[in-house]
Amino acid sequence: MSENIIELKKLTKRYGYGDTESFALKDFDLTIKRGEFIMIMGPSGCGKTTLLNIIGLLDRATSGEYSLNGENVAGISSRRKARLRAKKIGFIFQNFNLIQDLSVLENVALPLVYVNQPRTVRLKNASDALSRFHLQEKEYYLPSQLSGGQQQRAAIARAIVSDPEIILADEPTGNLDSRASTAVMEELKSIHAEGNTIIMVTHNPALTVYATRVINMLDGQIDTDIKTVSDQNLPQKIEVKRGKRRKRKLSNRRKK
Repeated sequence: MSENIIELKKLTKRYGYGDTESFALKDFDLTIKRGEFIMIMGPSGCGKTTLLNIIGLLDRATSGEYSLNGENVAGISSRRKARLRAKKIGFIFQNFNLIQDLSVLENVALPLVYVNQPRTVRLKNASDALSRFHLQEKEYYLPSQLSGGQQQRAAIARAIVSDPEIILADEPTGNLDSRASTAVMEELKSIHAEGNTIIMVTHNPALTVYATRVINMLDGQIDTDIKTVSDQNLPQKIEVKRGKRRKRKLSNRRKK
């Protein structure tokens, strides 16, 4: 398996034509290795969110090449893109994006609908994810009954419930106070330590202490790209625990 999880070559995102033409991204090149924690910074309008949306298969480039796990996404059908998003990519948003008339548990379980898990299994896995963030006792609350920090932790639980390889976070601390921001960043640090690749957009330079690489964007291109951790020291993806859980379940079934 290649150590490169994402490769972008000459990626361009153009809006309008002629005199109204503008570029969110222009000839953008970027290679991301497994286990990196990348923070992307830059002024508003420099292309940060557009970049995340393209990586997350929510948008498509006007031209250029995007390879995910060595596969060029250009020829992938919409249905396969939806499956890849559900299995490979977790999303965390500034505004939480929790559905207000669903319980916290049902919100966290939503990504598992798209990988065809039975309802009882979805809810069990969602409950396990919430317990990791000390929110199990809140699982039947509505999002509006949680604090901002709790809502964002629930959103992180939703992002990781399907055990994705990549976490995309767009200003995840933007609506939080400093205490809640620190709690969220510590959770992301823990997730990263398990070998997950995290790509996060932020305007807060103080948060770059959590990153293994800091990219500053300007006018749709990379202005500076600084690695703070060498590639050989990046964490490796941990999958043993999930395998053990499966084995235990199988052995329990045999006993029954």
